[in-house]
Amino acid sequence: MTLTAARAVSVRIDHYSAVHLAAAAARSLGEQCGLPGSLPDQVAVLASELASNIDKHARDGALYIQPLPLGAGVEILAVDRGPGMPELERCLADGYTTVGTLGAGLGAVSRIATDFTIRTQTGTGTLASARLTRLDQTAVARQGASLVCLPADGEERCGDAGAVVDDGTVRTAAVIDGLGHGPAAAEAADSALRCFRAAAERTLPDILGAMHRTLRHTRGAAVALLRLDGEQALYCGIGNIRAVALSHDGVHHRLTGQPGVVGWRMPTPKTHTIPLPEGTTAVLHTDGIDARWTHAPTLFTLRLPPQLLTAAVTHNHRSTRDDATVLALRPHQRHL
Repeated sequence: MTLTAARAVSVRIDHYSAVHLAAAAARSLGEQCGLPGSLPDQVAVLASELASNIDKHARDGALYIQPLPLGAGVEILAVDRGPGMPELERCLADGYTTVGTLGAGLGAVSRIATDFTIRTQTGTGTLASARLTRLDQTAVARQGASLVCLPADGEERCGDAGAVVDDGTVRTAAVIDGLGHGPAAAEAADSALRCFRAAAERTLPDILGAMHRTLRHTRGAAVALLRLDGEQALYCGIGNIRAVALSHDGVHHRLTGQPGVVGWRMPTPKTHTIPLPEGTTAVLHTDGIDARWTHAPTLFTLRLPPQLLTAAVTHNHRSTRDDATVLALRPHQRHL
């Protein structure tokens, strides 16, 4: 069983100096995640190349740098609203350049990363995910799970939290939103997350009950739990965290937690079953994400794998005035 909480560092790429900031943030996170040897430097190279690509070719871009939701490693998500790449395969080859540089760029990213995923749409922009793990963790880099968790602007600590647990073929995930934001919200979210770690193999209502007892002396939290097993998911939630299921055909389910606060006034939790046919992605997000993103998602968005879906939703629909978390996942046995 593997469990990791993930909180992201956001770097807006609006000037070439941001390339160096992104590389430094990625190296620091690689060291914090315990990546051995030269791997933190390789993470820095991935961030530098992705940020440089945005700086040279796109606009309104950002990098989201975070621990992997499963296993030991770092994920770098790159998002922009640039012109897209009409010749994507050529762009991925070493030596290809349109601006007179050496052209290492995306070819180097593809070569260094344990797993590299990229999608582009002409006139809309490009989304990329580069994941780097220890050599004994390469399989988890290809698992269909992604978690972006960001604090409100001006806050050092994030009042949201999230985690994913794999136990055999069963995948259980939690998204937590401590009431408000700032240190007190972060303390509530961290307490709930520690409880989730200890109780993750129990039934979803039992997990919520354990969290409720744990959070009684905090400001409380909204909590949503998902358990994926085969072609269905179980959902159980208290408070304003939304769950959706989407496939290439559109959004099939929209659920919101029962009214209440975990730690204060929590109703008896109810469990809902969500069908997950092949190709369906389950998503949880806090109210720091505008829920209207599910009203009319484009076909391009619906076809994104989990890690790129979280990047797109975060970049395009996040409110910077509140903590924001997006979690997207598919059952354990399915690969991207």
